[in-house]
Amino acid sequence: MTLLIAGGSGFLGTALAKAFRAAGHRVMILTRRPQREGDVLWSTKPTDTTWRHALERSDAVINLAGASIAGARWTDERKREIRASRMAPTVALVSAIAAATRPPAVFISSSAVGFYGVRGDEVITEETAAGNDFLASLCRDWETRALEASSRSRTVLLRSGVVLAREGGALPQLALPFRLFAGGPVGTGQQYLSWISLADWIGIVRWTLTRNHVSGPLNLTAPAPVTNAEFASTIGRVLGRPSFVPTPAFAVRFALGELADALILGGQRVVPTRATALGYEFKHETLEAALREIYGK
Repeated sequence: MTLLIAGGSGFLGTALAKAFRAAGHRVMILTRRPQREGDVLWSTKPTDTTWRHALERSDAVINLAGASIAGARWTDERKREIRASRMAPTVALVSAIAAATRPPAVFISSSAVGFYGVRGDEVITEETAAGNDFLASLCRDWETRALEASSRSRTVLLRSGVVLAREGGALPQLALPFRLFAGGPVGTGQQYLSWISLADWIGIVRWTLTRNHVSGPLNLTAPAPVTNAEFASTIGRVLGRPSFVPTPAFAVRFALGELADALILGGQRVVPTRATALGYEFKHETLEAALREIYGK
């Protein structure tokens, strides 16, 4: 199988490309800075058609493009950057699929559980309506654009939770206070964390490629989301560190502004209803199992 990955040089794209190559697939990375064989120059100039030809040679296109939402405080300028970094590549890819002589069989486009907004302890499935905050509005518009490809390519939307891996992603930052013997719950500790191991995130993406009955939104989260307090006690137990030093909500808001409530203090209890119903079998169903494998404990 030949795959084209947009945003393939980031945390998730790098891991996914490595897994596909190990399985014997041909992987092309769509990037502004080609560095290795198989990289394809990404450009929005009408005269640069190389990447469009690569798309027509691909069996599947995977869109992971987008600036980190946690890279800096959410100023108005930063919000515009976050939005543009997702919308522009998605619009370009969908337009190329529409114009392709040979469109890819599958178009997999990234989204996030931010689609749902902050929902407290409500159990969230793919049927839950979108929220109304910045991330929810962004994800809703992002998905709407991606679904325009569905008339030509089977389209899957990846509503990803927090992806856990030893290197990269959020876990190293989340684990650091515990390694320094200063870890504990944040805020009330009752807000939910919807997580998934990197192995299962890759597993679901690979699974969707060969399941023609899978389309539309999928929650890429483990079956058992945990509260922040449960996360703290679990990672403390796995790492052999104390987990009782609290971080007050006001300190997090002071440091991160609006970003604090959206990503840390608000919480979402998202479950993978469709993936489970359609037959995906999770490797890591519980947080402790995932962390023990990640850290070799």
